[in-house]
Amino acid sequence: MVYRIIYTERYTRIAVRFLQRHPEMARAYEKTLALLELNPHHPTLRLHALSGRLTGVHSVSINLSYRITLHLLISEQEIVPINVGDHDAVY
Repeated sequence: MVYRIIYTERYTRIAVRFLQRHPEMARAYEKTLALLELNPHHPTLRLHALSGRLTGVHSVSINLSYRITLHLLISEQEIVPINVGDHDAVY
């Protein structure tokens, strides 16, 4: 089952700033997004639901330090990224 990533203008601005600050993460970031489209439940992504004020939001890992938070709409096979950054920035 292939998912479709829906990029909002807000997320695109956040992602551009993230990649400007961390150009060394560009390849890992792109790899994470590609894998997310193919299989968001792949173990290396470490997909998990968040709780508290972020209930309804999921998180995937780019690496040990950086995350992408997103809305995962399984019934519609859509993924809407919300934020990208280090653990403290996205949570």
